[in-house]
Amino acid sequence: MRHYHHIDLSTRAIRTEELEGEDIVRAGRYLIAKTLTERALGDVDPLSGDNPLIFSAGPFAGTNFSNANRVSVGCKSPLTLGIKEANGGGTFAFALGQLKIAGLTLNGMADDWTLIHFTQAGQIEFHDASEYLGMGNFETAAKLHEHFGKKVSLALCGPVGEYQGLLAGIAFSDVDLRPSRLAARGGVGAVMGSKKVKAIIVDLDRMPPLHERKKVMGAVKQYRKMLDAEPAIQAFQQTGTAMVADYTNHVGGIPVRNFTAGQAMDTDKGLFKLGGDFLREQNLERGGEQTHACMPGCIIQCSNVYADKDGNEVVSPLEYETIGLLGTNCGLSDPDELAQLNYEANDLGIDTIELGGTIGVLMDAGEGKFGDVAYMQSVLDGLRNGTHAGKLHASGTARVGEALGVARVPVIKRQAISAYDPRVIEVTGLSMMMTAQGADHTTGNLPSYDSKGKTTDELVAVSLDMQVMCAAVDSLGLCVFGRSVTNEHLDFMVQAINDAHGVSLPESFFVELGKETLMLENQFNRSAGFSDTDDELPEFFYTENLPPSDKAARFHADEVNSAASKWWG
Repeated sequence: MRHYHHIDLSTRAIRTEELEGEDIVRAGRYLIAKTLTERALGDVDPLSGDNPLIFSAGPFAGTNFSNANRVSVGCKSPLTLGIKEANGGGTFAFALGQLKIAGLTLNGMADDWTLIHFTQAGQIEFHDASEYLGMGNFETAAKLHEHFGKKVSLALCGPVGEYQGLLAGIAFSDVDLRPSRLAARGGVGAVMGSKKVKAIIVDLDRMPPLHERKKVMGAVKQYRKMLDAEPAIQAFQQTGTAMVADYTNHVGGIPVRNFTAGQAMDTDKGLFKLGGDFLREQNLERGGEQTHACMPGCIIQCSNVYADKDGNEVVSPLEYETIGLLGTNCGLSDPDELAQLNYEANDLGIDTIELGGTIGVLMDAGEGKFGDVAYMQSVLDGLRNGTHAGKLHASGTARVGEALGVARVPVIKRQAISAYDPRVIEVTGLSMMMTAQGADHTTGNLPSYDSKGKTTDELVAVSLDMQVMCAAVDSLGLCVFGRSVTNEHLDFMVQAINDAHGVSLPESFFVELGKETLMLENQFNRSAGFSDTDDELPEFFYTENLPPSDKAARFHADEVNSAASKWWG
């Protein structure tokens, strides 16, 4: 049994559901889509009290099942104005699971800034948060740990979220107490800020009861063995997500200077210093950590702790999407400069993809020069201080581009495109076009898929097959980086779920869950006023050939959605 808490912030009334079996399993992204669609919230103002903010943990939360302790956060997005599920690693879902909590929904708005504390004794306490206002996430976390101790996990609304900037995500504690694992995309932090919830504190306890504990522990061991034997997992352990930069730069698909090129040319001895290979060697020489777990029990350990030349920690983690959007997209080539900006972004609790997209547009508009790290720092200072310009920049790539009249604005559904140029990395581009989530690569990323000679129908089918699997994984609290094992052993995964919660789900449940989630998300976006035209890429992707490949985008929304209709049948 797990508890699910519905909290009315205006009255502090709490309604608790007791969940069992399949109701615990159908979590995360599925639960968010089902809740928002059933409540018919397509027309709701996303920054009003009528927009719920949902936190959901998966069926293995609180255990040491590898890469199975991600937390999903959902609401109507104030950035895209459609549905949004953003998920993050860290210890927050782990802590919820240990307190036998499946999730919580924040309804309404608090009258004053509030902390919410879920205690080991089963109490839910409300505290005044006024002394924490305006603080960056690292100072906030340090002070909260002084008050609540170290055996807690935190979910934080940073200073940009406080004034409802649409760049804001929600920061969660990592295994070393850093508030650096973000549910970053879609402005979920702005929704937390609109509700005047500065932080949620959850006590750590012990592994929750399981229906067949011995069998689940056996599955944990077997899953670890399967992961250990998988070459893709070994690559993540050695190089982390930064290895993707070497590939995308090689094929000419990494965003460079606001998507005007697909390959970063580094004149310093011919080295691509933002690639995973260079970063690994430099970081190890400096004494940084190259293999680091973001959540308890995970053996993929794709995270890192980046060190400066004196061996001091700068940021954890420095990952691919930040490299692509805040790095090469803004003209940077020095990882030390990027790492410092990454730390600042984590302290502000903002999405580095949306931030990099926004700064790239600002630079394209002539507000700053590509590669000017001092200008980039000034943008972050404005965001921190909430200046007039800072609040405009906090509204995100689409709105900044519109305000400045920029022709090249790389967004879909008002959300910045991830670090895969759709002219070259086509299947990921199709996923970003089709998904109800906005331009989000995690909904169906296949960066190395060779699309040469394939028809639109074939490529759309490949994308949708992956989108289904990613939606299921996001609904079960799993990390997509385990997919080389997870997606190939669905019988094993479903049996582990059955043993954990006393259900008898068939192997087909996994794919069915993913399909249901996608259908619900599309239904919500239609109710919010979205149409097929919202799936189109920005015009410049079709009219500007990308050097060095000289490719332009091939697929328009009408043919993509026609192919998708055939796939759905």
